[in-house]
Amino acid sequence: MSIQLKSGEKILFIGDSITDCGRRGGEIPYGSGYVKIFRDMFIAREPGKRIEIINKGISGNTAEDLRNRWFDDMLHFKPEWLSIKIGINDLHRFLRKTEGSYPVVRFKEIYDEILSLTVNSLPETKILLIDPFYISSDAATASFRTKVLEMLPHYIAVVHDMSKKYNTLLVETHDAFQDLLKYYESDTFCPEPVHPNQTGHLVIAEKIYQALS
Repeated sequence: MSIQLKSGEKILFIGDSITDCGRRGGEIPYGSGYVKIFRDMFIAREPGKRIEIINKGISGNTAEDLRNRWFDDMLHFKPEWLSIKIGINDLHRFLRKTEGSYPVVRFKEIYDEILSLTVNSLPETKILLIDPFYISSDAATASFRTKVLEMLPHYIAVVHDMSKKYNTLLVETHDAFQDLLKYYESDTFCPEPVHPNQTGHLVIAEKIYQALS
């Protein structure tokens, strides 16, 4: 399986803790999650090709946080390829009514603003959007997990709408995990629904590789 990136090109991954995975601490510079696994897969599968991989994930980030650092952490690097993974923190904060939270309509506005800025500033950059996921199948109780799963489709729809509007590649991670939960318990992929373990990150990395191929 060969990805579309050519030797000498740069791909920048940006997002929240799922992208971060310690890349600013003990796991510099790629983190220990799907970005690192994607790099390992690339080295193993395409040793004759050289690309640059940049991880700009920051734990706890929302779409607004991305917008606030978009120039310094994205536009500045002028990547040929860009991957965005964001949304679950926006949803969680809105459900919990934490300070600075906003509804899904605002999430859409900010996401649209980020992508508009990107295509206008870097029209040649190819974009990959990763929809937010929640590794749980608890749809029958009054738990917080059920509330997340009830609201999540609205955030996923935003990402899919933005992908159509800006003609981007798309990775549907939530559907991928929900399909896997038909065969395995959630602990196979995560200790809790938001943060995957290595198996969960491998699922994401493989989906990204497929989308870029």
